[in-house]
Amino acid sequence: MTRSLWKGPFCEINQSVFKIWSRRSIILPQVIGKEFLIHNGKTFISLKVTEEMVGHKFGEFASTRRKPFHKKKTTKK
Repeated sequence: MTRSLWKGPFCEINQSVFKIWSRRSIILPQVIGKEFLIHNGKTFISLKVTEEMVGHKFGEFASTRRKPFHKKKTTKK
């Protein structure tokens, strides 16, 4: 279900704090050009906000999944 229009966009960002734990917050036009640290559940990932990101959520730009690591098979001589 979408958010009601009369409530406006959801944003839990303080302008003084650049570490963001709220991945569900929407990127507003006032933060264009600023750099944030977004929590992915374990560490913080650096993100510089551009014009194209406005209206999206912070969580879209900080992946919580690891890339799979497959071991190489070695042959014994």
